[in-house]
This record gives sequence, C-alpha cells and structure tokens, in this order.
Amino acid sequence: MSTPSRPSQLSFAQKFDVWWQFAVRAVEMKHRGSYLGVLWTVLNPLLMLGLYVTVFGFIFKNRFHALPNETPVDFALGVFAGLILFHVFAEALAAAPTYITSNPNLVKKVVFPLDLLPLANVTALWFHAAVSFVLLLIAALVFDRIPTASGLLWLIPILVPHLLLCIGAGWLFAAIGVFFRDVSQVMAFATQVILYASAVFYSVDSVQREPVVWFFLRWNPMLHTIDATRRALLWDMPVDSGGIAYTWAVGLIAFIVGRWFFKKTQPGFADVI
Repeated sequence: MSTPSRPSQLSFAQKFDVWWQFAVRAVEMKHRGSYLGVLWTVLNPLLMLGLYVTVFGFIFKNRFHALPNETPVDFALGVFAGLILFHVFAEALAAAPTYITSNPNLVKKVVFPLDLLPLANVTALWFHAAVSFVLLLIAALVFDRIPTASGLLWLIPILVPHLLLCIGAGWLFAAIGVFFRDVSQVMAFATQVILYASAVFYSVDSVQREPVVWFFLRWNPMLHTIDATRRALLWDMPVDSGGIAYTWAVGLIAFIVGRWFFKKTQPGFADVI
C-alpha cells in the first residue's frame, strides 16, 4: 500500500506572492476601520514631526551642539530621524513574539513558509519608515537643509544593516515567543532601554566625553546607525566608517542567527501551539 506523498515546497514565486500578500495585509491592518485608512501612514509621521519641531525645538530649546549655528529646526529634524529608526526596530521587537502564536491555523499547514510572517511584518514597518523618511527629506528641503548627493548615497550602507537587524530580531523573537510567552511582556521595558541608549535625544559626541557611559553605549548598533543617518542626511558631516562596519557585522550576525534559530525550532511550533 503506497503512502501519500508529502506536499511539495512552495516555489520562489509562490513564496514571493505570499510574502507580498501578508506585507500588504499588515499595512492595511494597521489602520483598518479608520475613516482615513492608509492616509494615516502620512498623517501620523507628519503630526509627529510638527510636534517635535514645536516641543523640542522651540519650547524646550534643546540642542545636539553638533552644528556651529544649530537651530531649533535642526534639533527637531535630528530627533525625528532618530525616532524613525528607533520605532521601526522597537515595533519589530514588540510584535515579534506574537507573529507565530497569533496565526495557529498557519502553523498546522506543512507547506506554509512560516518564516515569511516575521519578514512580511518587518516589511510593513519599513514601508511606514520609508514614508517618514520621505517626509523628513521634504521638511529638510522646506527648511533649507538640502541633503547632498553623497549624503543620500550614504543611506544605503547605513540603513541596510539596520534592516537586517530588524529581520533577524523578528525571526529570533518570533521563535522564542512560541516557547516563552513572557517575552512579549519584557519587550515594552526593553524598547525603552534601547530608546535612551540610542542617542535619539542627544549626540554621540556628548556621550563620548563620558568614558564610562561610552564604554557601554558604544556596543549599541542603533546608536551608530542614528548618528550616521543624521551626519549624512542632515548635517553634511563625515560618517564614522568604523561605526558603519560594526553595524554591518551586527546586522549580518543577527540575520544569520535569527534565521538559523527560527528554522531550528520551527518543527516544535505545532506541538506547543
């Protein structure tokens, strides 16, 4: 008596189609039920930008002290750039533990590529980040902070390792979240720690003047990514190539380890869920 054959694996084209459908669904789900729908993708960062310009730039008059004649607008745009990169990583971490547990029906399907769930959600997060970056560029142009061509080109080597880090962390904590549900509760505190350790509201130069603090914060790849983004895009200053090399190393390691751990533990998902 012959045994039924195992369903064949999905082709690359099929996986791409599944990834695209889930990524689009993740974007739509964020604003489903609201009257303005996807328009909030533009309105939210636009309102955030206006808030930061008003509060940090003009009310509290904070400064990075990175430019000779730094204005309130310079500080507000720098904070906004840092928060774009922070939010995409923080939201990836916060949602990762539930990527798999919230889709138990898909776990039972032998041929469904579960690794695409974290990837699709991170894609949706980076779509929103891309919209925010476009608004940042428009604001920079409006306030006569025109980015240079070299600064725009620098964004590729600066942002790609951050993308790899988000994907790798998404895979890693999606798998861990299946077996340890408490991980999702820890993420809220962890993201706050990352926020204050990533130079969102202060400059890297100010931290480097404190040797003890710098000894610990220097290992945070987001600190280097945010600093490099500001220098290249807003401040027209040299980028620390050593810091960028470090973010690439961390991003690649996170991507490889996250992928390996997800695939290694995937066979046990159905038993737990």
